[in-house]
Amino acid sequence: MTAPSFYEEGALVAVLTTQPLDRLLDYKAPEGGCFLGAFVDVPLGPRRVLGVVWGPGRGDFDINKIRPMNRVLDAAPMQEEMRQFLGRAADYTLTPMPAMLRLATRSPGLGDPPSMRKVYRLGHSEPERMTDARRRVLEVLRDYGGLSFTLGELAETAGVTSSVIKGLVKQGAVAEEDSPRDLPYPRLDPDLPGKELTEDQAAASEVLRGAIRSGDYGSTLLKGVTGSGKTEVYLEAVAECLRKGRQALVLLPEIALTAEFLRRVEARFGAMPAEWHSGVTMTERRRAWKMVGEGGAQLVVGARSALFLPYRDLGLIVIDEEHDTSYKQEDGVLYNARDMAVLRASICSAQVILASATPSLESWANAEIGKYARLELTSRFGEAELPEMSAIDMRNEDLPGSRWISPTLQREVEARIALGEQALLFLNRRGYAPVTICRACGHQIGCDHCDARMVEHRFLKRLVCHQCGETKPMPTVCPSCGAEDRLAPVGPGVERLQEEAAALFPQARIAVLSSDLFGSARALKAKVEEIASGGADIVIGTQLVAKGHNFPLLTLVGVIDADLGLQGSDLRAAERTFQLMRQVAGRAGRAEKPGAALLQTYQPEHPVIRAILAGDEEGFWRAEAAERKAAGVPPYGRMAGIVLSSPDVQQVFDIGGVLARNDAPLRRIGAQVYGPAPAPIARIRGRHRVRLLVKAAKTAPLQAALAQWVGQVKLPTNLRLAIDIDPQSFY
Repeated sequence: MTAPSFYEEGALVAVLTTQPLDRLLDYKAPEGGCFLGAFVDVPLGPRRVLGVVWGPGRGDFDINKIRPMNRVLDAAPMQEEMRQFLGRAADYTLTPMPAMLRLATRSPGLGDPPSMRKVYRLGHSEPERMTDARRRVLEVLRDYGGLSFTLGELAETAGVTSSVIKGLVKQGAVAEEDSPRDLPYPRLDPDLPGKELTEDQAAASEVLRGAIRSGDYGSTLLKGVTGSGKTEVYLEAVAECLRKGRQALVLLPEIALTAEFLRRVEARFGAMPAEWHSGVTMTERRRAWKMVGEGGAQLVVGARSALFLPYRDLGLIVIDEEHDTSYKQEDGVLYNARDMAVLRASICSAQVILASATPSLESWANAEIGKYARLELTSRFGEAELPEMSAIDMRNEDLPGSRWISPTLQREVEARIALGEQALLFLNRRGYAPVTICRACGHQIGCDHCDARMVEHRFLKRLVCHQCGETKPMPTVCPSCGAEDRLAPVGPGVERLQEEAAALFPQARIAVLSSDLFGSARALKAKVEEIASGGADIVIGTQLVAKGHNFPLLTLVGVIDADLGLQGSDLRAAERTFQLMRQVAGRAGRAEKPGAALLQTYQPEHPVIRAILAGDEEGFWRAEAAERKAAGVPPYGRMAGIVLSSPDVQQVFDIGGVLARNDAPLRRIGAQVYGPAPAPIARIRGRHRVRLLVKAAKTAPLQAALAQWVGQVKLPTNLRLAIDIDPQSFY
């Protein structure tokens, strides 16, 4: 029997709350009744908590003790597809449902009445004395046919100061009113002309638009070399989705990219979309959440958590730079937004576009077997050509031990600066130096709360732990042996590279782009725009610069340490190095000037370096796929990481040992358990960390076996156990 969609006053209903409980709670429907999926305020002990009506109550205890709900919130009820999505995402990631609901209700003040703001309309009186400024204000209000303006909007449109408007309010010529902030977003017009598309862009766009017109679920890998115009292609798919009257979502990997992307959306559709990311004000977040649910937002541009907004009719999800590791959430609910987007689209009959120049091996493999469609853009947009790539064999360079820019790279940078062009020096290490060592005793300065080395940030004049954020002043004496003036930085970070570049190129203007150097997305955006307009000769950057920024004058990319990502035991090390090098190289020669990319390497014969230089992407993916298939690891096998953490080191090893010995539920599905072993970073924020790794066949029912396996052990209250399905990192 299906659950009713409406419950009369006093009916028993089951409510899922955001509180960490292992069951639904029964309540009585309030006065006026409530719909299935309604967002409600319910009593829980002495508190009031947020919940969602999940179905009929069980009524399996004293009916007289069941309390009524406090009220139904003023928000569109959660749809059946959203409830189904949260349930299936919870089952896949082994996350408790209350945690999933918290993820779906991350909007401040959902239960509050709409906050108000002052707006200004045409009043009923004439001013006692007319001035030119006052006349302009009244003309604007008449011209716009009674539309209301905020004070700032009206002052800017009329070209007057706010005091002119305030004076008109006092005389009744302009009316000042309170208006709710949670208003629908301006309508986007999909029929405005877009940019003229190339032949292969137009062909790809037509395929995607046809898929959207079908109204069915489907996933497409949109693969195109950097600068090939993938954005223009998928914006045409967004336009088709809007014509169908459905909502669209574009996920971006980096907040810093949103400003430029929003300008492109406004140019294409005539208005701004809804935004959802950590840089948006709380009021705007609430407005976006409510309007998405009511259908008052046609397009959302945001970070990975925008996937959990309560869309009324989601028809398209675009995941830009789908290979980017920032789509994997590594704390709280452990999920991969790319995979969850495919799940959500399959439930609501939407299309998914996975856009990348260097796709993840998972997406490449799904396209190979026909699970995803594949569209390819093979040429750069306009006059731009792909950069010429070559290696600098560091074994043949005459380079002092304290230097990282080779003489060959130095000559190339000087040549570009002489031509009035820009060069990028890329190093994927923030800070000044990754390790500070005592030359008297060999002690490396570590974090007091983690088993991680502290990184010197000379701009801040502090040591910083990149795991927990702990900072401390640069010491002058060794904390181990007490020796003075024997502490030395080892290895380069971008700050140290800037010092070296300033010495080698004294006349050059140097800009550093690193996420820790900018306090806000706005400050970063301003710096990117300054560089793009020619405000620097040399750009020094971390992986931040690899993500979608367009520098028209940039013609040379020098990768300082192409071998950096090839070290370590991460199964995705080769894939990530390949992606990052190709993405960084793609920053060069994006306008009419040809570009070059030089990779400094001590391993020019390494298969990954050879594949990068040859541009043999398909060859690289095939070789990498064959290795993963032989090892039975993702995407050709399944993995789960289990991290135990506690202030007590013995306790985590003891519990880890108990789990490893009692692995019968996993053996039954043919899975293997490795560990327990100290995590690569064995202590973070004072908590000791032990890892176990579970490996299983592709078709094994892993989640059910894991739930049964960890369910055998009663965990001490101060011990945390986290299960990471499909781990992306192994720290």
